[in-house]
Amino acid sequence: MGKPKSKDLPDLGHLAQTGAEIAVRVTPKAARNAIQFKNGQLRISVTVVPENGKANDAVQGLLSKAMGVAPSYLQLKRGQAAREKLFVYSGPSRS
Repeated sequence: MGKPKSKDLPDLGHLAQTGAEIAVRVTPKAARNAIQFKNGQLRISVTVVPENGKANDAVQGLLSKAMGVAPSYLQLKRGQAAREKLFVYSGPSRS
């Protein structure tokens, strides 16, 4: 599977506020990479298997691409080995 194009991802730039906590539910080993809102929750599907942090890195990269920020600005605060994850944005706020 190829990487999703930026046009296929929702614009999550409004989440790029310093100190913002972003809760996501992750589905690893999915058919394709995708981000969607379902029942008021941010859901991220990645094609990567959940071993050795590979899925976490893929989620971080996909989320940062949708937010329009560098992946290094997103820190995984909770959920290293769980489907429910909490990322914290530590970069500059976007206007």
